[in-house]
Amino acid sequence: MNAQILKSRKDITVRPYFLSNRISTKSITTATRIAANPTVISAGEKGCAVLFRYGVVVFFGTTEDEEALFIKSKEEIFIEPRTAIIGDNVILGVTPKQDDNIQDNLISIKKMDIGYIQLIAEVLARSVVLDAYEQDISTTFDHIDPIASELQARGPKGKSAKKLMRHIGHTLSIQRKMIGQVEVEGKPDVLWERSDLEKLYHLIENEFEITERHTALKHKLELIHQTAETMLGILSERRTLHVEWYIVILIVIEIFITLGEKFAPHIM
Repeated sequence: MNAQILKSRKDITVRPYFLSNRISTKSITTATRIAANPTVISAGEKGCAVLFRYGVVVFFGTTEDEEALFIKSKEEIFIEPRTAIIGDNVILGVTPKQDDNIQDNLISIKKMDIGYIQLIAEVLARSVVLDAYEQDISTTFDHIDPIASELQARGPKGKSAKKLMRHIGHTLSIQRKMIGQVEVEGKPDVLWERSDLEKLYHLIENEFEITERHTALKHKLELIHQTAETMLGILSERRTLHVEWYIVILIVIEIFITLGEKFAPHIM
């Protein structure tokens, strides 16, 4: 498959999948690549797939059966697979006499070329990653709430601290991936060479509310982190107080024993 096949098609379906924590592209040789940064390879009979190292594949012009077959045939490249998250699909159409535009789920572009494909794939990949992280954060909120209620009602338990540490670790992991791997706020590489795609990039980014969702997600992560740390601090303070009381009790016992040993002969 080469770019000419996509060019020959008027409207194609574009569908993103979040499949794993990382995709290894080492096995994809230069000969099989249509483009790099991000990697584009053939998929299905007349389509292609754009692969992102943070675990997302965006399909262009393929059927769902072809996508399933592609994923199955490339299992070895998906490192630490996760439950697949399928993002919103869009229709990509070519309108040579009109400006690049997006309306609802239809993206209209002047021509079909690799630059357009890479740019659209980048935004959709970021969107499906945000979908997945939003689900993860919602689940984390659901887990932390009963821990907070337990602390308020019955006091600290050993397992509560372990759960809180796990949630803190989970939020830090998501923050690291968002900043270091996905780079949601970063400028797509293709724009450094294709300034003509800037307008379309901002149109699609606004349509999928990438910046707004990313900002909201960061605030939620910070809230979870602060809440978990606060509750962990309460646990630590209560444990410290318990230890201090144990020490006081031991000192009092030691005093009584010493007094008993000192006055026992006189009593006898």
